[in-house]
Amino acid sequence: MEIVTDNLENEAPIRPLFDAQRQHARIVALTKAPERIGKLKKIQAYLLKNRTGLTTALYTDFRKPPAETELTELFATNNELNVAIQQLKQWMKPHPVPTPLAMLGTSGYVRYEPKGVTLIIAPWNYPFYLIIKPLISALAAGNTAILKPSELTPATTAFIREMIRSLFAEEEVAVVEGDATVAQKLLELPFDHIFFTGSTAVGKQVLAAAARNLTSVTLELGGKSPCLVDETADIEATARRIAWGKWVNSGQTCVAPDYVLVQRLVKDRLVEAIRKAVQRMYNADGKGVQASESYARIINNRHFDRLKALLDDAREKGCTVSMGAQTDPADRFIEPTLLENVSINMGVMQEEIFGPLLPIIPYDTREEVLRYLTGRDKPLVMYLFSQTASATDHWLDRTSAGNTVINDTLIHFAHTELPVGGVNQSGIGKSNGFYGFQEFSNARGVVHRQFGVLDLIYPPYSDKVKRLINFFVKYL
Repeated sequence: MEIVTDNLENEAPIRPLFDAQRQHARIVALTKAPERIGKLKKIQAYLLKNRTGLTTALYTDFRKPPAETELTELFATNNELNVAIQQLKQWMKPHPVPTPLAMLGTSGYVRYEPKGVTLIIAPWNYPFYLIIKPLISALAAGNTAILKPSELTPATTAFIREMIRSLFAEEEVAVVEGDATVAQKLLELPFDHIFFTGSTAVGKQVLAAAARNLTSVTLELGGKSPCLVDETADIEATARRIAWGKWVNSGQTCVAPDYVLVQRLVKDRLVEAIRKAVQRMYNADGKGVQASESYARIINNRHFDRLKALLDDAREKGCTVSMGAQTDPADRFIEPTLLENVSINMGVMQEEIFGPLLPIIPYDTREEVLRYLTGRDKPLVMYLFSQTASATDHWLDRTSAGNTVINDTLIHFAHTELPVGGVNQSGIGKSNGFYGFQEFSNARGVVHRQFGVLDLIYPPYSDKVKRLINFFVKYL
């Protein structure tokens, strides 16, 4: 999605919808945990009843295998629902804080209050999960929400629209459909919070638009997430986990391994093990990956052409194809592909790939890896494969990433007790469980004065008061 500045001729329905939600937000803010949990349970019941409709929609949009939809869209959403339903009462309670000595006679706590009217803009790659997951957090926190799903997945958008219309009044949750001009018009409104998932380039535009209204934002972006494999790694397990993390959804995953840095001593073994893993996952019957019912397609022709251009550019500049590279534009199919002998001047090493191409880069020393990573944008996630704690500690101490997974890929997204999100170029803010609830809440600090000695330092500033202030400065 590219945000543009064209005026939307049929903008009239959007502003009244926003105004209606702003009025209703005052009522929703007063809801207690049982009411909010009831809304989440409605979503859960709808999903379990209509799961076939969801898998059909994703298959229609880009041939996403139904089992993969169940895992990455339905299970992931239901997991988030379960945690919010089970823990929301605790999240909503006042969170007491310690009393500093200087505040003797007071008590303090943090009260989480809803921000108000929220906007959720979702991408096309996980078009259901990445719009409903933040909605769960928004509803748990007591907000209203306007949802802008991707125009590139019309079948899934239709499923979302029907679900929301059947469960919520428009003044509480509504779906607004359209292209980038609709997103631009929404971003002009003074929302209380915006949750955007998408590319770094568009994230910058969303942040600039939000700044005009001083709106808080959560930006879940992307970038080139590295996968580092050292000589102690369990190569067979590492290969399976990299293969799954890279080629689920045909590589169209913001937290997919973007490239692999592997110790030269084990590079050839890893490449061969990845070949075997792909064979088992997508070509066990020998009919070829394209015939597999377990492998999705590229979302549209534009993205297919972009990926094909990256592949052609790498080949023209001297890379070696170690696996794959078969393409079929009529089917929007690109085979799982391994690229070796890549260089920094190739497009695959300059931009987020977001597809089934995986560069393999050997290294000899840790210092070589650090030089390679230093100066590059901080990634959304870093994957470390090693059997030694000292090695993982080494990389955790010397690198920065939104998240880190040791000896696996992707699984952090389903860990609802951990914050998930980027850093700098890869994002702002966190989601998952309580952290998502926090994002859609204002942490309101409350201090209650019961007794104390603070009024002893009020003017006039006599010598006695000055001595007391001096005591406070030196000892409290």
